[in-house]
Amino acid sequence: MTRGEPAPIAQGQWRPSGPYSLSQTLGVLQRGRHDPTLRVTPAGAWAVFRYGEAGVTLRVSVRDDVVTWHAWGEGARAPGLAAAVERLLGAEDDWDGFDALDLPTLVRRSRRERPGLRLPATGRVFDALMPAVLEQKVTTDEARFAWRYLVRNFGDAAPAHPDLPAEMRLAPTPQQLRRVPSWRWHQARVDAARSRTLLRAAESASGLNRLGSVRGTQEAAEAMMSLPGIGPWTAAEVLQRTHGDPDRVSVGDYHLPHLIGEALTGRRTDDAGMLEVLAPWTGHRQRVVRLITATGFRHQARGPRLAPRDYRRF
Repeated sequence: MTRGEPAPIAQGQWRPSGPYSLSQTLGVLQRGRHDPTLRVTPAGAWAVFRYGEAGVTLRVSVRDDVVTWHAWGEGARAPGLAAAVERLLGAEDDWDGFDALDLPTLVRRSRRERPGLRLPATGRVFDALMPAVLEQKVTTDEARFAWRYLVRNFGDAAPAHPDLPAEMRLAPTPQQLRRVPSWRWHQARVDAARSRTLLRAAESASGLNRLGSVRGTQEAAEAMMSLPGIGPWTAAEVLQRTHGDPDRVSVGDYHLPHLIGEALTGRRTDDAGMLEVLAPWTGHRQRVVRLITATGFRHQARGPRLAPRDYRRF
């Protein structure tokens, strides 16, 4: 703690058994540098979310190989928060089986350069589903604008802390999302298909959030995909973050098959080809994907690119 800051309601420490990188681990959860719910910096990380129906402001730092966290807000009083924070930090992610595999040169080198990368698991399904749906078939800039707009205008203030970035807020609850007027979806640059999907998900939020405690991700994926508008890509994007699924691949991604194909074979491919290429590492396919994307490898751009839509036409 620093002088003058409020006393935390909960706090803890975790000593990883090996190298650990907070930024590499939590980076996959952050939607851009201006994500209003998560900020990862060289000095540590701030996260704001609901736990046990109440808000939490979480600060995490790493020093001398010890991860320290402090939490403020009524949600920090809820039972199980300490275990949830450790899962968020990737404490349950085990790379031993992966490290014993025969890996492609690019993947092996990336792993050697990133020994502290873990797969985080938030356990918060509806929170992860919102930005995933916003990212369906649009540019990254469009999706991030929509996420910031909805959080800023319909989320609640996070539990106060003098060092918390001023623009950070709690994501909207399902109830708050259902009260968003149609014209505000338009202002958020969210088309009717995505807003309908989110509103249907909001109606089923209680059941969706119970999936956060389901260990087998196939059951969780099938439950999510029973909702119209949620397919394999969206389910995979959610489960990679909520459960730290080490195997699930985002089938249906606009760029991923080309990237994985060129990185591992030198040739572009489609979804079926990508799954075939990744098959030797079944059980760890998401680890392979994460390590390849972490290198900054770029596939050769060909054909049309997704362009931001003009929402004045809607």
